[in-house]
Amino acid sequence: MLKASKDLRTGLAPLAGLVLTFAAVTQLAGCIVAPPPRVVYAPPPAPAPAPAYAAPAADAEVQASEPPPPLPVYEQPPCPVEGYLWTPGYWAWGVAGYYWVPGTWVAPPRIGLLWTPGYWGFVGGVYMFHAGYWGPHVGFYGGVSYGFGYGGVGFAGGRWVGNSFAYNQSVTNVNVTVVHNTYNETVINNNVTVNRVSYNGGAGGTGATPTAQERMAAQEQHVAATPAQHQHVQQAAANPSLLAKNNGGRPAIAATPHAAAFNAPGVVGARGAGAPQQHAPAVANANRGYPEPAGQANGGRVAANAQTANQPKPPAHPQTANAKQQGAPKANAAKPHPKPENGRREGHEGETAQRR
Repeated sequence: MLKASKDLRTGLAPLAGLVLTFAAVTQLAGCIVAPPPRVVYAPPPAPAPAPAYAAPAADAEVQASEPPPPLPVYEQPPCPVEGYLWTPGYWAWGVAGYYWVPGTWVAPPRIGLLWTPGYWGFVGGVYMFHAGYWGPHVGFYGGVSYGFGYGGVGFAGGRWVGNSFAYNQSVTNVNVTVVHNTYNETVINNNVTVNRVSYNGGAGGTGATPTAQERMAAQEQHVAATPAQHQHVQQAAANPSLLAKNNGGRPAIAATPHAAAFNAPGVVGARGAGAPQQHAPAVANANRGYPEPAGQANGGRVAANAQTANQPKPPAHPQTANAKQQGAPKANAAKPHPKPENGRREGHEGETAQRR
């Protein structure tokens, strides 16, 4: 019997080994580990190429190889809406050369902002235009005397009083039936040479440099020109009559009461534009003392007056001559008061600005 048991164990030993092997294989099958993924090297992406053209800075829009013409002399239309601010006219550059962007009244983007006009500056052998902007203070605009409160430094045409804008009648044309918030303050500027030069630096340009206050204003938050102002410039660029080569520097549309309203009532032309003005002598007196380019003194008015004076007059009948002489004082008495214009600069040579 012992022998039988020993024989049984001997016969079952292979079977047990087979069972153990099967069990081990079964356990290993549940713990199969996948091989590690194949690593593929991918080089980093190449840096983006530098742009072929770098956009100009916000305050440097256009360049020209020649200086802009002198500023034309024109009257300021009265403020059409209380709260509107005056933006003076200037020469802009296009594919056909310089063209005039008329001065106009516009609504500011929000209460408390003032307009700093754009200006041309001679930099690096070219004339560069620095765009105007809105801000809490008026910054540097090249020392260009645009008139109507923009005497080359700061703005004297009005100021914000709370949420309302008050207009200085000494240098701004306002109709008191439309605008009620006004004051009178004589402006005398002894730090700026008053003339019709329309650019800063270079030969013949203004020599102004930013003041400490203007440098501070340049660091403030600015607001770009409004959509109405952009539309105003676009219409000016599309009007051939505003090209300097077509109007001789005396545009027929020098100022408008509203932006982009070139055909609206109240449009003002430059002195000397179109037909001769009958009251040219009064305008010539209003512009006395302001140097102008040779051959264009007083916008061409001096030459026109001299030509008229040199023309021979037909002999007049004594009675007719006496009648004219007797009527002359009445005609002078009825002569309308001249309107303000940018040719009459505030505080020049100790003169106080004309009040309206």
